[in-house]
Amino acid sequence: MAAPPCALLLIEPDPVQLHGFREVLERTGHRLLSVSTLAQADKELARDRFDLVLLNLDGEAKDSIAWLKQASRSRAVILVYTARGSVGAAVEAMKAGAHDFLNLPVAPEKLLVTVRNALDYHQLQHTVAVYRQLDRPGFQGFVGSSPTMQAVYKTLEQAAASKASVFITGESGTGKEVAAHAIHNLSPRASGPFVALNCAAIPKDLMESEVFGHVKGAFTGATADREGAARQADGGTLFLDEIGEMDANLQSKLLRFLQTGTFQRVGSSKTEQVDVRIVCATNRDPQAEVEAGRFREDLYYRLHVLPVALPPLRERGGDIIEIAQHLLHSMAQEEKKPFHGFTAEARRILENYDWPGNVRQLQNVLRNIVVMHTAEQVTPEMIPPPVGGRWARPHGFANRAPMSPLANSALTGLEAIRPLAVVEREAIEHAITLCDGNVPKAAALLGVSPSTIYRKQQGWRQDPGG
Repeated sequence: MAAPPCALLLIEPDPVQLHGFREVLERTGHRLLSVSTLAQADKELARDRFDLVLLNLDGEAKDSIAWLKQASRSRAVILVYTARGSVGAAVEAMKAGAHDFLNLPVAPEKLLVTVRNALDYHQLQHTVAVYRQLDRPGFQGFVGSSPTMQAVYKTLEQAAASKASVFITGESGTGKEVAAHAIHNLSPRASGPFVALNCAAIPKDLMESEVFGHVKGAFTGATADREGAARQADGGTLFLDEIGEMDANLQSKLLRFLQTGTFQRVGSSKTEQVDVRIVCATNRDPQAEVEAGRFREDLYYRLHVLPVALPPLRERGGDIIEIAQHLLHSMAQEEKKPFHGFTAEARRILENYDWPGNVRQLQNVLRNIVVMHTAEQVTPEMIPPPVGGRWARPHGFANRAPMSPLANSALTGLEAIRPLAVVEREAIEHAITLCDGNVPKAAALLGVSPSTIYRKQQGWRQDPGG
């Protein structure tokens, strides 16, 4: 099958020279466009993509090299030529980004061969770039080179270039917020704000205020006007995580916002307008939520324009060890530990585990290992359950009697049942006490992130009885 024709741009101010070049280049069968000035060339390069640019350095001599440096950043291969050729001019042009240099007059056969070679080089560059994209070890915060993730990376790139809403699905811990950040960072809105809201972490009665803001006196506790996420994200991206948790009333208001770009703060009759791109995510099956009546069908179709499905860690093959190695290196540096790898048996355990908590669970397991141990390699004995065989105890804890905040031996029957929030608080405080106040170490043993504990401690300080 013949290769598709290429697009050639010829920058030549001399009508006689232009006629001669056109007569030769039209034999190639490629699409040819000619202009007489660099300004005209800029307009054409902005309007269309070209595979090859031919530039007469004599046309606007003092500006040609500066223009060449700028134009060499485009995807086109650039050939330059001059009737006043010299070694110095050739070197200067090549340094500025030219692929090849011709002296005039040039025989038609030499011109055709040079153009053909330049286009072959251009095609080779494109092929190499494609193969590099198919074998990326990571992408915008993601780590992993599996074919599954290569497809995800390509989808994120394509979605980023659009203005349409993006709907990210995936199990908890698969990196939905990382994907949302990638879309924003690669989009034309990258210089604008990225605002994230977790719909599952905000009480339903406060969610509308979080999204759209409120005015002073709108409800008890509204002591001042407050901007919502929609206003904060103006000119950028609004990421709504766990959007399936949003109640029906707010779903209808979000739909109207998506349709008009306008909203009203809670307690206000004033309509405001913003320019926001919506990226949302859920760990549920959105179609099942629609069928169950928990999610508006019209909102679903408004949001589900560009779907992005993130695979669970168990379906990513060798990525498990790639991610584990990356995390181990990073955490070892943070904790000033000598870890640099895994034994073969430790790798086998990590690879064969199902990882229901995905990358987030792997992070917690490795944090536990790095905090609780000091060695050059991770061994099977260091891996905590349920991934490994047993919990590793901190040094000096081996002979301590187990203490559990989950039971009160003084009470029996239904009296022994206590509120879950109380049990959770006691479990966390008990772990911190055993770890001599070291919150990261306690978090590692509990299988949560330190930020989770810090957030709960802040809540307890605000509500001591909670």
